[in-house]
Amino acid sequence: MAAARVSAQKIAKLEECIGYTFNEHARLIRALTHASAAKASGDISHYERLEFLGDRVLGLCVAELLFAEFPEAREGELSVRLNALVSGKACAEIADEIGLHDFIQAGADVKQLTSKRMRSVRADVTESLIAAIYLDGGINAAQQFVKRYWDERLIEAGGAIRDSKTALQEWAHIKSGVTPVYQVTKRSGPDHDPTFVVEVELEGAKNALGRGKSKRAAEQAAAQSVLLREAVWIQTADGTIKENTK
Repeated sequence: MAAARVSAQKIAKLEECIGYTFNEHARLIRALTHASAAKASGDISHYERLEFLGDRVLGLCVAELLFAEFPEAREGELSVRLNALVSGKACAEIADEIGLHDFIQAGADVKQLTSKRMRSVRADVTESLIAAIYLDGGINAAQQFVKRYWDERLIEAGGAIRDSKTALQEWAHIKSGVTPVYQVTKRSGPDHDPTFVVEVELEGAKNALGRGKSKRAAEQAAAQSVLLREAVWIQTADGTIKENTK
């Protein structure tokens, strides 16, 4: 089994890197194990379930950091910053900073974990690691880990971006004098975890869709889609979104 290849020395080295010592190493080992390392069909002793949980824990921890760091920021700006900070790109960067590729247990068919093609795997392991820390030490331990690696990135993420609905409204008034109209086109998922799809209509430009966990978040996403499409905002090569000053 892949877990057997994780030596006590490697575990101790990783714990030193992340600043957390596990009570149960089985959780850590599972967080580092790719599905390709499973020997039997249906074996779930890999990180995919942990990744699901870690994604939610990361979102909560980063949202709390942003809420405290930017007390005057509106929901739109916070959403932009949050999306950048919990993206696969950001999680892969954290994985590379820690050196997680040296600890991931994968089958022979999964090669070159440091390559760009394997970036999603490194991002997934970052999220599964957060879940393992959360399950082992609780929310405070997870928060400390997230703060350790995300704190300096808070200011960088989305710093030049205003509320996207406000920005779109200002642009639409200049362009056509008409206020954008938002309409929910789809709502899915259970009541405790819904997903909204919103369409924004505006004169002189094509409609656009946005998706989010709340109606407002979906509206912000739809507005952002128009702003990017019309080059009012631009996205740089590193994924940062900012206003187009040209």
